Amino acid sequence: MVIVNTHEAKTNLSRLLDEVQEGEDVVIARGNRPLARLVPYRVKKAVRKPGWLKGKIRVADDFDAPLPDDILDSFEAGV
Repeated sequence: MVIVNTHEAKTNLSRLLDEVQEGEDVVIARGNRPLARLVPYRVKKAVRKPGWLKGKIRVADDFDAPLPDDILDSFEAGV
């Protein structure tokens, strides 16, 4: 962890961001008191749990049955 004062952080922000990008935490202090912390930004990936919607979605029994002729005609006519 790197600790810098506000003046040093302002003067060397680009260098400090490079250090953060390399995985280093940077603490910005004012008067020897920690004020802020720069840390690498990490996107939290959502954990996908198989089956979490089980019982909540219903598929009709005739889901894959042929469509009625009038609906098929509409598709073919471009309506």
